[in-house]
Amino acid sequence: MRLLPKPHMKKPAQENTRTPFHHSSLYQEFLEERDEILRLKWIESEKAGEDIGFEKALLTWVRNHRHDWKACRCKEEVAL
Repeated sequence: MRLLPKPHMKKPAQENTRTPFHHSSLYQEFLEERDEILRLKWIESEKAGEDIGFEKALLTWVRNHRHDWKACRCKEEVAL
């Protein structure tokens, strides 16, 4: 079953408005890293049996995963 948005709920303005930075590589990298943090948040929340929160997921990501993720991305960019 697909849920439809309530009539009084509007999409955030950022989704409706495209600005030049949406196409920048820096912004795209930010979005990809944010997705990885959210994925980690989901995994760790499932393990804990409760929502660990974005801040804890972010700190865990930076301490344990970000360096390797960035290194892997650099290798992929060089290969292109």
